[in-house]
Amino acid sequence: MATKKKQRKTEDENREFKVEWTENFAFIQNLNGLPTCLICKEKFAHNKKSNLERHFTRKHASFSTKYPTGDARKKAVQELQKSQESSTSVFNNWMQSSSNINMASFVFSQEIAKRGKPYTDGEYIKKCLINASEELFRDFKNKADILKRIKELPLSAKTIKDRTIKMCSNITTQNIEDLKLVSALSIAVDESCDINDTAQVSLFVRFMSHSGPKEELLGLLPLKGQTRGEDIANAVIECMDKHHIPLDKIVSISTDGAKSMTGVRKGFVAILKEKINHEILVYHCIIHQEALCAKTFPDEICKVMELVITIINFILAKALNHRQFKEFLFEMESEYADLLLHNKVRWLSKGNVLKRFASLFPEIKAFLLEKGVHYPELTDDQWIQNFYFMVDVTSHLNQLNRKLQGKGNLILSMLEEVITFEKKLSIFAQDFERETLFHFPSLLKHRQENNSSIDKQHFKTIILNMRETFLSRFQEFKNSRATLAFVKNPLNATITELKFSPFEIDIGSFEIQLQDLKNKEIWRSKFERLCVELEILEKKKCDLSSQHKWSALNDLEKEEMIIFNAWNSIPDSYDQLKKLAFAVLSLFGSTYICEQSFSSMNIIKSKLRSRLIDENLESCLKLKTTTYKPDLLKLSKEMQAHCSH
Repeated sequence: MATKKKQRKTEDENREFKVEWTENFAFIQNLNGLPTCLICKEKFAHNKKSNLERHFTRKHASFSTKYPTGDARKKAVQELQKSQESSTSVFNNWMQSSSNINMASFVFSQEIAKRGKPYTDGEYIKKCLINASEELFRDFKNKADILKRIKELPLSAKTIKDRTIKMCSNITTQNIEDLKLVSALSIAVDESCDINDTAQVSLFVRFMSHSGPKEELLGLLPLKGQTRGEDIANAVIECMDKHHIPLDKIVSISTDGAKSMTGVRKGFVAILKEKINHEILVYHCIIHQEALCAKTFPDEICKVMELVITIINFILAKALNHRQFKEFLFEMESEYADLLLHNKVRWLSKGNVLKRFASLFPEIKAFLLEKGVHYPELTDDQWIQNFYFMVDVTSHLNQLNRKLQGKGNLILSMLEEVITFEKKLSIFAQDFERETLFHFPSLLKHRQENNSSIDKQHFKTIILNMRETFLSRFQEFKNSRATLAFVKNPLNATITELKFSPFEIDIGSFEIQLQDLKNKEIWRSKFERLCVELEILEKKKCDLSSQHKWSALNDLEKEEMIIFNAWNSIPDSYDQLKKLAFAVLSLFGSTYICEQSFSSMNIIKSKLRSRLIDENLESCLKLKTTTYKPDLLKLSKEMQAHCSH
């Protein structure tokens, strides 16, 4: 039987475009290396001379007759080439210009979203740019071109909204790609209501990416009905499934301790535990626990705060009283120009309100006397003692709270601050026992000025009761202390004290690698240097805190980043040690970041933007909270530019 001859394919012949075809047949080579007719712009699929010759002789016979082979033909073809290059250049410039306009539109949209501003601010910004440019570029020769480009910027509300959604999708994709590569992640979950009373669940993930620790909003999940534990669990699981993130990667959950979160049978944590095939660490937000400890004051102390709030409301709630009080303070040349309002939601509010009230205490008494308002407690020595005691205690509690607040705080550092405060409470109790009052300056000043007899036993009992409350809480953190400390100093780690179950560690390999690390000078010196770097950082923090420069603390290098860099430089032969270290670094110690996101949510979805839908709210919130940078170049190239009219 004869074998069928295999047909030859043109693309297998590796044909190339010949330079002489340009002059002979008026063809040039396009960007793909294939011939294009200069006369009719028709494109060919193959570099085949016979096809080009046939096309030229049949379709452009008049051109061939008018310009015979030689100088005439050569000159005519050159003119056609110049015309082609000119049109291509104009098109490329237009495309580049369109790409630049798109890019600029994305930049404006990103800045608007990051600051929680309405979409309609785009048109306002554009108008400002045009008006300012009229003056700014008055002496520029190309002023008209500059203004033209600004006017072409698409910054309508709809455009800003669409750009925001696209950028949100881009950073979510980056986040998911990073999450696919990690072996362990932690989640922080909290729930709050927006301006329309829609329950919103804030779901944050913390993990170690190739560039360092990340805390990212995975989703803002609206609950339309009830907010039971199972409703929250269903929303979280659905979000994880949508992004194809296995639940078994979760090693830790942090919540605010609400019943719907921590219920034994039907709480969010209990339901999620059933879905995860290994043990997980569960933490009740350390800041919430500290706030609960601060609420252990007895009734007589709580009534002090109630009266303070009553007096503040009397002064500030009525416009006339408020104006007269501010004028009174100005005449008295007081340290402060006004009082502060108390807000139960804000953690530092009580301490700040009491401190301001104490600073203006003589002026407040004089003003109330002038208004004919009488509060007998303000002249009662025991009430005044209770008041100054509360001023000093809340000041100490506020210092602790400030240290616990912040994004990216290491869980071990937060625990150490709490344990240190527990020890301080013992010193405070001894301070009353000795009657020195070193740590209660307001109460000491009152005693010195009025020769008052301080009820030391009363105040000592309050301090000791608070200490007992602190000691009874934070157990889940204290039980993991050895494991949490491993990331800072693995050289002192004892394998029997470490918790391995949530992290799927090969204990045998871990034990061998740990001994190897401890006995090699190069790695010992690395972690000794790490301790020195952390000491320097802590000294800077203490200096700034003593100067009350709280915002400057944010400019310092993060402790977690210093530790990550140390571990990341260790070779992968210590993979089990690195696995545990990165898993511990990924733990949430509080739901601070969730609370912070709710503050941002209320700024974005305010009374003036109450119709903002859930999808757009999530997009704006992600852009406001993310550490990822949207790939604006990619996004602008994917879109066709539409200039503003």
